[in-house]
Amino acid sequence: MNAFKSTTLAIQHLLAMYAGAILVPLIIGGALGFDSKQMTYLVAIDIMMCGIATLLQVYSGKFIGIGLPVVLGCTFTAVSPIIAIGTNPEQGITDIYGSIIASGLIVMVIAGFFGKLVKFFPPVVTGSVVSIIGISLLPVALNNMAGGQGAEDFASGSNVALAFITLVIILVVYRFTTGFVRAISILIGLVVGTVLGAFMGKVDFSPVSDAGVFHMVQPFYFGMPTFDATAILTMTLVAMVSLVESSGVYFALSDICNKKLDSKDLARGYRSEGLASVIGGIFNAFPYTTFSQNVGLTRMSGVKNRKVIYITGGLLVALGFLPKIAALTTIIPTPVLGAAMLAMFGMVITQGMGMLVPVMNESAENAMIAAIAVGLGVGVSVVPDIFASLPSYVSVLTSNGIVCGSVTAIILNILFNMIGPKHKNDPMHGEI
Repeated sequence: MNAFKSTTLAIQHLLAMYAGAILVPLIIGGALGFDSKQMTYLVAIDIMMCGIATLLQVYSGKFIGIGLPVVLGCTFTAVSPIIAIGTNPEQGITDIYGSIIASGLIVMVIAGFFGKLVKFFPPVVTGSVVSIIGISLLPVALNNMAGGQGAEDFASGSNVALAFITLVIILVVYRFTTGFVRAISILIGLVVGTVLGAFMGKVDFSPVSDAGVFHMVQPFYFGMPTFDATAILTMTLVAMVSLVESSGVYFALSDICNKKLDSKDLARGYRSEGLASVIGGIFNAFPYTTFSQNVGLTRMSGVKNRKVIYITGGLLVALGFLPKIAALTTIIPTPVLGAAMLAMFGMVITQGMGMLVPVMNESAENAMIAAIAVGLGVGVSVVPDIFASLPSYVSVLTSNGIVCGSVTAIILNILFNMIGPKHKNDPMHGEI
């Protein structure tokens, strides 16, 4: 394959994941109240880290690298927990990065035997966790569609109209196109919505003009990390769920590439994700996991050459040093961003539901596990003070909706499916 064709295919992979990659820092930075300079840095460092994480994973070494044509980006399952940690009065931004570093180190340590822990994360558990995370994110999307919490023109007609026009554009592109264009429907919606927003006077170009042409990345840009037990447990649970999801991507790619995977291959893949999270925490980025949209692109194009992904990773790293390009993403009007969030977060919820439906149809027990775990997880997210009177050592498990729902799902799965008698043939099966 010649260099031109390889680079063209690499750019296609970059575009397929770009919207998902930039949405994460835009959502988190907006929720944490970052200014335009901080937002530009956050977007730039995230793009660069996507490239580094991809290069670590596509490489096949002795200790790291799955050696498959896989592209990595920040997992959306980390968005809600990161916002919760950053906005918690008793925690803060330095706890975010301490928890990301610690959870990455934990993943690297357990990578060799995570295969044995997978049994504690069957679809009924992972589906419940993903559903909780998606539902917990919806208020962020809707607030942004209205213009952003605290905005002077919150819920104004122009903000709501711009948000829904953007959402309609995304839906129309998704409905009436196929293949690659359909894969970047979110990106197209963001671009068209921003252009419309500019005509409505809702775009400020000063962050682009103020940004430099080139900058050096800086470790601990937002301060030295601090390590909070609840935050570390939260991000470790997120990392576990991400590893389970990544395992599915690994096997999907191994099937496409006709490469059989063994436990050592999986361990190297998990270790790469852990290492990427550690580096991400040091440079104040995020935890990283496999992007499934790029798997679809690999299947669609039929190109399995790792050289293409190496170029994709290199391009992402290069973009991370160009703040003007990162600043371009920060000018997206808040209602436009909110519309894209609604679509993306809705897809997170349906992904969780897709995991849950088959296992709930298998048994009434699984339906009950999901019902209680999702109900409790979302409930604690909505009413965070419900367990405020419990001792502090218990609040590690109850103060965060995602942790509470995840632990509940794990315990109930053990109780109903791993110990004691099974009730698959219960006459009440399915009658919920």
